[in-house]
Formats: sequence, C-alpha cells, structure tokens
Amino acid sequence: MKRQRIITFGELLLRFSKSDHLRLTQGDTFTSKYGGSEANVAVSLATLGDDVTYITRLPDTPVGHAGAESLAALGVNVNHVLWGGDRIGTYYFEPAAGMRAAKVVYDRAGSAYYDLRPGMIPWRDILRGADIFQVSGITAAISQQAADATFEALDIAEEMGVTISFDINYRKNLWRYGADPRATLSSMLARCEMMFGDAIEFEWLCQRKQPPFTATDSNFVMQMDEYREWFDELHAQFPRVRHWLMGMRNMVSSNHHTLTALLWTDGTLLQAPIIDIPDVVDPVGVGDAFMSGLLHAISVDADDRQFQLNYALAAAALKNTITGDFNLATHEEIMDVVNQRHSTATLYKTFE
Repeated sequence: MKRQRIITFGELLLRFSKSDHLRLTQGDTFTSKYGGSEANVAVSLATLGDDVTYITRLPDTPVGHAGAESLAALGVNVNHVLWGGDRIGTYYFEPAAGMRAAKVVYDRAGSAYYDLRPGMIPWRDILRGADIFQVSGITAAISQQAADATFEALDIAEEMGVTISFDINYRKNLWRYGADPRATLSSMLARCEMMFGDAIEFEWLCQRKQPPFTATDSNFVMQMDEYREWFDELHAQFPRVRHWLMGMRNMVSSNHHTLTALLWTDGTLLQAPIIDIPDVVDPVGVGDAFMSGLLHAISVDADDRQFQLNYALAAAALKNTITGDFNLATHEEIMDVVNQRHSTATLYKTFE
C-alpha cells in the first residue's frame, strides 16, 4: 500500500453544544470540540495511516494553539499553520431529537481564516511532492479574500500536477459576501479530478430533481437508470472530474438513519449496499468521512472501484457512532464493515 501525502486546506472551528439534547437556549454549560470539514478529513486520513498536512490560519492565542495541538495529537502535520488574526471561527450545534431537526449557528465573520488573503501561504513549498490536495466549497464561502486565497491554491496545485479532490460542501447560510455560490463552486469543480457531495448538494449543483432515497431498511431498490443519466450529464458538464462520489442518507428518525452511496468513475456507475444505522450517536462529519474513506481506499487498492466505494460508505457509517466532528474509526474497523457487506454491492456500466 502506497502511503499518500495529502494536503487539506480549510478553517478549523470550535464547536459548542449543550449536553443531553438540550436546546441552545437551555442550560448553563456548553461542551466544546474542534472540527471543520478539511480538519475532519485530515484526522480521519491520519488515523488510517496517511501522511496528512493541514493548512489553515489560526489566532496566536491559547485557543488557537489548543486547536492545532488537538490535530497534532491525532497524527496530523500542523507545521505549516499560519498564525495571525484575533479569533477562531466557531459554530453552535443543537442535535436532532424526535421530530425536531438539528440546528447549526455559525459565528465565523472576522475570524483568522476569514481574513486570509492570497500570498500569505507558501503553496509551492507546501504542495511540492504532494499526491492530493483536498479542499471544499466552504473554503470559498467565508469571505471574498478567503475565496481568492482558495483559488490561488487551486491554481498552483493544478500547475504543479497535484490531484485535486473537492467536497462541494454547499452551506447556504455561509454565503453572505455577495458571490454567486453556484458559479463559484462550479469554477472550483472544473479544476478537480474527484468530487464528493450528498444527494441534496448534487441536486442543487445540477438543478435537476433526484430520484427519492426513502429507504427504511436495506431492502430499498435504487432507481439506477435515472442516476446513470444524471451522472453522465454531470460528467459532460465537468469532463475533468473522473470520480463522482455521492452520499445518500434517509433519516427515518433523529437517531435512525439509512445510508448508501454511488460512485461514477470513468463511465462505470457503482452502487454500495444500504446500511441501516438504528442508533446514530453524532451525524456531524459524515460527509468528511465519506471523502477521507474514498481517498484512503484508493491507496489500499487503486484498481478495485467497488472496494473503494464500499470502504467510503463503511467509514461514513462508522462516523455516525462517534461523538464529535472527527471520524476516529480505524482501518480494521472499517474493513470489518466492508467484509460484512461486500457481496450486496452492484455495478452498472454507463458506456463502453
């Protein structure tokens, strides 16, 4: 197995929540954890044994240093973190309960990352020798200057021949500085070789209704012909993208979810098994677990696409059982899930 060198870039956040499913307006005590999409990917990949460097900008304060140290303790290289600014970005998370949906409140304006600008990060030095550069749509959603810094990184990665992996991560509430999110994210996607999104994000991107995923158990039958047509159209629009990974979730209840995924690669559409998760602990970061699962699986077996998809799904399913943003599932735990479900996966050829 080749040990990949992967660079991830984004904003590290401090997450605040109340315990015991209290609402944000209840109780006196918050618990805190560090997280953020690209940091989540970095931790998962480091846990799986990859060589991962995380790039961000943090305030030179005890809170900023504690965030970097939390990643370093989990095996992530934080030697290139840029120090500056006054505060770390935060978000407040209220988990779902019964028929009550989860709630997220962001507080990121004026953070150290918010004020990041082109020219601050020595990208050529950082990307030299890298196999993959992982970025998400959130990196361009925070502020115009952060978006400019993101496109600077993408331009240099493309010039240096580094494979670009992209999680669309469309968060409507973050796009407040006047940019057109669809145009911006489409421009990012046009530079990438691998893309992940959930079904709702895919639908938003291509402005086309998806077949409904309403599985209540693992016996649900997918409408694969419609999905095949959908992916073919997307590939025609973004021909550089060779690997399209779409995660799909149905919330039967607040703590009972079903999960599956599709992978379109070079004309072949693959379906993963449907996993029934009756006791969800924490659904935050499941998409990041999908992305990191796929990236790591490619290094385990570069030729078996079905294995890569099943591995990504298993990693995402396990994240639902782990509190906090980070997926701490090990390779052995993921393989246990893969081996239980490998025989039920399905392959569809889209063209020869």
